[in-house]
Amino acid sequence: MQKLLASLLFLLCFSLTTQAQQPEKLNASEIHQAVKKLNFLGSVLYLAAHPDDENTRLISYMSNHVKARTAYLSLTRGDGGQNLIGPEIRELLGVIRTQELLAARRTDGGEQRFTRANDFGYSKHPDETLAIWNKNEVLSDVVLAIRQFKPDIIINRFDHRSPGTTHGHHTSSAMLSVEAFDLANDKNAFPEQVKQYGTWQPQREFFNTSWWFYGSQEKFDEADKTNLLNFDIGVYYPALGLSNNEIAALASSKHLCQGFGRLTQRGSQTEYIELIKGDLPKDKSNLFDGINTTWTRVKGGDKIESILKSVDSNFNFENPASHLDQLLKAKQLIEKIDSPQWKTQKIKEINRIIEACAGLYLEASASTPTAATGQSIDITIEVLNRSNATIKLDSYSISNTETTYGKPLNTNDKQELKAQLDIPTTLQPTAPYWLNKKGSLGMYRVDDNNLIGKPETPRAITVAFNLKINGVPFTITKDLIYRYSKPDKGELYRPFEIIPEASAKISQKVIIFENDQQKDIPVTVKAGKDNLEGYVTIAHPKGWSVFPEKQKFIIANKDQEQTLLFTVIPPKNQSEGLMTPMVHVGDNVYTKELVEIDYEHIPFQTVLLPSESKIVRLDIKKRGENIAYIEGAGDVVPASLQQIGYNVMILKPEEITAERLSAFDAVVIGIRAYNIVDQIKFKQDILFDFVEKGGNMIVQYNTNRRLKTDQIAPYKLKLSRDRVTDENAEVILLAPDHEVLNFPNKITSNDFEGWTQERGLYFPDEWASEFTPILSMHDKDETAKTGSLLIAKHGKGHYIYTGLSFFREFPAGVSGAYRLFANMLSIGKSDLNTDNGLKN
Repeated sequence: MQKLLASLLFLLCFSLTTQAQQPEKLNASEIHQAVKKLNFLGSVLYLAAHPDDENTRLISYMSNHVKARTAYLSLTRGDGGQNLIGPEIRELLGVIRTQELLAARRTDGGEQRFTRANDFGYSKHPDETLAIWNKNEVLSDVVLAIRQFKPDIIINRFDHRSPGTTHGHHTSSAMLSVEAFDLANDKNAFPEQVKQYGTWQPQREFFNTSWWFYGSQEKFDEADKTNLLNFDIGVYYPALGLSNNEIAALASSKHLCQGFGRLTQRGSQTEYIELIKGDLPKDKSNLFDGINTTWTRVKGGDKIESILKSVDSNFNFENPASHLDQLLKAKQLIEKIDSPQWKTQKIKEINRIIEACAGLYLEASASTPTAATGQSIDITIEVLNRSNATIKLDSYSISNTETTYGKPLNTNDKQELKAQLDIPTTLQPTAPYWLNKKGSLGMYRVDDNNLIGKPETPRAITVAFNLKINGVPFTITKDLIYRYSKPDKGELYRPFEIIPEASAKISQKVIIFENDQQKDIPVTVKAGKDNLEGYVTIAHPKGWSVFPEKQKFIIANKDQEQTLLFTVIPPKNQSEGLMTPMVHVGDNVYTKELVEIDYEHIPFQTVLLPSESKIVRLDIKKRGENIAYIEGAGDVVPASLQQIGYNVMILKPEEITAERLSAFDAVVIGIRAYNIVDQIKFKQDILFDFVEKGGNMIVQYNTNRRLKTDQIAPYKLKLSRDRVTDENAEVILLAPDHEVLNFPNKITSNDFEGWTQERGLYFPDEWASEFTPILSMHDKDETAKTGSLLIAKHGKGHYIYTGLSFFREFPAGVSGAYRLFANMLSIGKSDLNTDNGLKN
């Protein structure tokens, strides 16, 4: 028995940490937990604004301890955040964070939902948030989630009563939830939803509070807790070998692009929730007190409950298949209940349990990870019965084409079947559905109402296995996948994807022309099928010229690429616009780029985005040539500086030496480097000495928490949470005569036009007298923030700290951002600054 338990613990730990793309394989302990959950008819909807806002401790507690069906509704996909693991931002970051949320839910046992709201960046007040979001549409989506999921209880992560004290998205999520609590039961609210899903009234709504919302532990200890419930979420699960807070930490650590990887935790921890709507449970230790969570909740459920309780109390860990007859009988009874809500959910749950008890392994793997419509692919189907149950495969269907098999599946006798599929020409390429059409700043556009709220696009090709288990018909449907191996990785899985027959990309998303000289721009065409032929033309702005007008391509093999060079000639004067490659194949024209996202902690992703690059004829001058760049969190600043003619070398922290730095005119520190690069704290003296000897050092924004060193500057400098989120906020030049605003480019208010998402973030609010503040700006109804750009002379060189969001402006091709950064790099290099009276 001890060996069995040890095996179970190993398998569970492995299932929580293994490569994200492996199929689910339940062990006996997990099957037993699923049976317990099958016997609980209660549901909880947790609601917040972003990925990583969710309290995984409470979600895991509700799912694994209470056994409630639990979901997290994230209003956005986190597109406006930063990325600590790679260069993806905006839409692509939203794809990554969506998959990280799904990975977290696979770990803590919850489900995942979304609205159409776009994370447009930090917002200081819900008034601003709801003005940029379409409030009515987001509210509609929240109501839809409630009507579809039908929660008994809603828990909000944030407080709806404190606008302006935290992120506007946070407060807005709670405000919309409170409003939706009643609207979901109003047949006149969003009546088109009512026809399909009916109305629903949750019983209770809570705010997941803590001492933090009270300002201090002392104030929280003194607060009236009459309406508060509390739970020890550190409960230990002997059957799993893990505590709830350990599972929660593993789930939270899936948010790697946000830097949430952390140590697991153990021991008692108390979570508090405050009642804000509905009735307070008489038994404050039972969230569901007064709510029927047994099978007697539905007509005829007593018979189901009797069967499932017997399975639970007498569960056979050695041979779960011994319960198949009972489970199949229970399933037949569930299929007859008159509650669509519980019927659909519990059939899904019991099917998963029956499949696992029967030891069934069913898999359909394509011969290739991708294919274009009209192509033919080979499929290998693996069917295996690893129990002593009597199981027969009657038939299987691929994309609704049924093939009769009609043979028994003998114990542990693997059947490998071969099939061929012609990809229907009616299928659309696999892509995140919310990116198919261009949305607005605050909202994604989703034309198919049936997709709203879903975490990802349903797979286009599935395989249905029509079986008989102990004589009872039973169908299991699997997505088509691609299974392969690598010598250094072992067995790997990828989702099977439909791709276009042709795609094109220009690797540089912003192309800067610092003068009127032409540039050769490479356009890469990728084949989605064999023997691809066609030609490429370039759409471009008026006043620009592209030669030749079109170029032919011939690509023999699928996945092969061919690069074509087009000469682009800019106009004489400053100008900007979009350049789009257009791939002509027969009567079809393709204008999208196929982007692949490959990280081990999430499934492989393919994304189709408009293939376009911003081209900018920039009036810019610069001094100095060689720049050392020390990377922090992922950004495109090095490539952007190369665009305007600098020689940029990436230096690792261990490569920072006085001798190495002597070859450079300036050192630029990447965003959040002082938050995430441990070794940099040991290099500060070398960097400051480089400045003292005449070099320039530019430090981009860092957060004021978790700094690796207290001395990020040679003089006193204290970071704050000050930020300016309005990208159009007025910018006042505090030091109009300072060299940084005059040489080599004259900086005016025009250079701050066209900025995107924000002005900047985490500005210092205290600094030594050696610093000169250059700019002043502020959001509406706030005091002026003067710490966005600070410059100090240090010896012969200059130290510059800036919270301006260059990492957002460069990818958007904002001309003024390039001109200002060039001045920062050029400071101190003017032969005329003393003659002209320019100040250092």
